[in-house]
Amino acid sequence: MKKAVFLCGFMGCGKTTVGKVAASMLGTPFIDLDEFIEQQEAMSIPVIFSTKGENYFRDCETKAIQQFEGKPAVIATGGGAMLREQNAAAAQNAGTVIFIDTCFETCYERIKDDPHRPIAYNSTKQQLKERFEQRRPLYQAHSQYTLDGSLSPALMAKQIKDIALKK
Repeated sequence: MKKAVFLCGFMGCGKTTVGKVAASMLGTPFIDLDEFIEQQEAMSIPVIFSTKGENYFRDCETKAIQQFEGKPAVIATGGGAMLREQNAAAAQNAGTVIFIDTCFETCYERIKDDPHRPIAYNSTKQQLKERFEQRRPLYQAHSQYTLDGSLSPALMAKQIKDIALKK
């Protein structure tokens, strides 16, 4: 594996869970992009959002994605990372982008009470469903591959491994 693999999808789709398994199978580092940004900025995502705003955070995502060009790793992006054209282009330039397509109800059950997800925590179920429906076509458009998010993490990780080793 010579390039990074970026996992994208809605909050709670399984990027982190599947990404850790795939990275282990590939023998490469696993990076949670949100955690990486928190370390770079020395503050949590909710604090970044509340003090500097979403646009600043999206700029941080772009810079972080660009840092992984030419570095083999499995990277779980945040739910909004691939919505920004600049981020999607940077990820495709740095590696392969894979969309984990998980149904809304599954995602919602995983995120509904999580204070570390400022958008989810401060939104109603209907608002999140609308956001999900707006984002899904963008994830598809900005990814080279789509995985069925209803599969087991091990099976999805094997598919990621197969894709990564082809590149």
